[in-house]
Amino acid sequence: MEPTLEQIFGSYTAWEAKEGTWFINFMNGSENMYLLEGDEKALLIDTGYGVGNLRAFVEKLTDKPILVANTHFHPDHAAGNGEFEAVHLSEGEKIDAPSTLTPGAVPFDLSKLPHPDYEKIYVKDGEVIELGNRTIEVLDVKPAHCNSSLFFLDRKARLLLCGDEIDVGQVMMFDNSQNLEAPYDVRERMLNFRANMQRVKDLDDAYDWLLPNHNGYPIAKSYVDEFIGLADAVFAGTAVIEDQLNHPFVEMDPKADKLCRVRFKRVSIFIEKEELMKIYGKQEG
Repeated sequence: MEPTLEQIFGSYTAWEAKEGTWFINFMNGSENMYLLEGDEKALLIDTGYGVGNLRAFVEKLTDKPILVANTHFHPDHAAGNGEFEAVHLSEGEKIDAPSTLTPGAVPFDLSKLPHPDYEKIYVKDGEVIELGNRTIEVLDVKPAHCNSSLFFLDRKARLLLCGDEIDVGQVMMFDNSQNLEAPYDVRERMLNFRANMQRVKDLDDAYDWLLPNHNGYPIAKSYVDEFIGLADAVFAGTAVIEDQLNHPFVEMDPKADKLCRVRFKRVSIFIEKEELMKIYGKQEG
């Protein structure tokens, strides 16, 4: 029997990777959320698609009050926000919101969640979320994968949670917002991407585990160097361009016929080829 959409999108498993740090897995193993416990509170990073009663699942993992934050406002990370009373997120949510809230973006009725009008707590770079003997630092991220990304740094547990801005498989760098007024400048995006990677590299001494939300975790820090190299190779005109996407999800995107994969060593990005060629081989400045 074929699994239902609810089973595919809302079946969760979890394990405690280190004391007070839970990895929550769903979407048949392709996507992750994280639960960080302090002495007084717990922080859930991302909320999935809004199906399967994530809150009840998380409450089996911790008996502490649960705070919630989004790495970014895309449907696979924020559609379940309405299970909770309040969510910490980037103000870039205002730009990316149509990607999650436009009818049909998610195959479930989010208005039926317990708190569809949950409180949005906008956080900025350098703010902290106190959990009790565990402090999570918020790092604002320049628009690259999207407009609403945040990183979360846990110096005590030596973790850096990076959402979809870093991925062992590939990073999606094409404009996938359903907001027709969303800003997108390919040179700015690539420079932002490089700057974000450089910031992660500069924090190298603060973390051991680099935790993305897709395709395995933790990942080696050396991927950060290669993503920096990829951005440089785009501007130098030496990155490898592939028209074959080799990614079933991306191949279903309405823009799939416009996309290409750009590779450098182990890492790659998806980007619109026409946009890429505006900056390919054209050095910064």
